[in-house]
Amino acid sequence: MEFNRQNAELALKEASKSNPGAWTDHSRYVAEACKHIALHCGHLSANQAYLYGLLHDIGRYAGVTSERHLIDGYRFCMERGWEKAAQICISHAFMIQDMNTSIGEFDVSEPDYLFIKEFVANAVYDDYDRLVQLCDSLAMPTGFCLLEKRFVDVTIRYGVHPATIGRWKKILEIKAMFEKKMGCSVYSLLPGIVENSFR
Repeated sequence: MEFNRQNAELALKEASKSNPGAWTDHSRYVAEACKHIALHCGHLSANQAYLYGLLHDIGRYAGVTSERHLIDGYRFCMERGWEKAAQICISHAFMIQDMNTSIGEFDVSEPDYLFIKEFVANAVYDDYDRLVQLCDSLAMPTGFCLLEKRFVDVTIRYGVHPATIGRWKKILEIKAMFEKKMGCSVYSLLPGIVENSFR
């Protein structure tokens, strides 16, 4: 199946019918953030970045799960031939390439656990992986937000994990990397971020 906006939007629409929830609006804002930043980077396709952001949580179509959504999303995209999108379905949760830094519960079979562990260890990240990791922390279901607001939101829901601070630091590093490439603040590119962060 061709990897384009029409097919990706349709996939998200169908997934939201299968498992309605705030995750779909979050995904749309992640996609928009990816697009805005990619437009200013020069070396990334804004369209590709948008699609990767849109589909990063597509595995949630299968129901309310924790880390199972990673493997469900990977398989969903691989079945359609969307290989890079499939990688990002897993890589977005591992800004640090170490299975032990997951903050969720591995509600998966033993073979799936081992697959994810090996996949994470051996994946070659590029700036699309890093962009979705960053934008996942810049988007609430209600709009764009400061990283710290999203950090707190996720920690309230998942609890404090030994890797929490390390994950935050990695996202801040990725933010700094993109800002250096662009020569401007990430926040300056995201409309409504002030209003949404302080509502």
